[in-house]
Amino acid sequence: MSLSTTPAPARTDVAVPGSTSTASQAGTRLARRVGIGVAAGSAAWSAAMLAFSNSPTDGTWQHYVYEASALLFQLGLVGLVTLQLRTGATGTGRLARGFLHAEHVLLGLAIAATFTSMFLREYHDTAWYLALDVFWPLSMLGMAAIGVRIAIAGRWRGAARFWPLVAESWAPVCVPIAVTLPAVGQYVAGAHLLIGYVALGVILARRPELTVAR
Repeated sequence: MSLSTTPAPARTDVAVPGSTSTASQAGTRLARRVGIGVAAGSAAWSAAMLAFSNSPTDGTWQHYVYEASALLFQLGLVGLVTLQLRTGATGTGRLARGFLHAEHVLLGLAIAATFTSMFLREYHDTAWYLALDVFWPLSMLGMAAIGVRIAIAGRWRGAARFWPLVAESWAPVCVPIAVTLPAVGQYVAGAHLLIGYVALGVILARRPELTVAR
């Protein structure tokens, strides 16, 4: 009688920690969470904008609701840029990633402006606040440039590749209208948020795999 042993066949149905499959699963989970955050924050700001206009009376409850909704929107964008960094949405080169890091800085300064507008209105006419407030539109213009770069890079796929162009065109579309047609500015801005960022959030939440590069 002879004794022999045969090694057990390797399992192919279990994800190995650190493997590409595990990384993809983590990426899709992040994309889904970010999508929910972007959709919720954008919907909140849109609703406040349509209900209260872009500048509710200082110190009223409408003012605090509006600023809180704007803060939720900005935090959603922080998550969105983080997702873009994790997935290399704009490309994997140093310049592409550096631009996303710069956008995080712009968003941080814009968030500081929102906090100041919310709680420190007595400084509203000071030079340092006016300088800080400039980062609100600058951060949104940065998002517009990111949308263009995502479409060019082609690492995100399908609707996730091209819908950022729609969502992140908010500043180039809405700011000129707010200046030239102030009577309708809040309605255009609110509707653009729904069509753009809310829809982008839904796309990311429902189809997170589109953010995983081939």
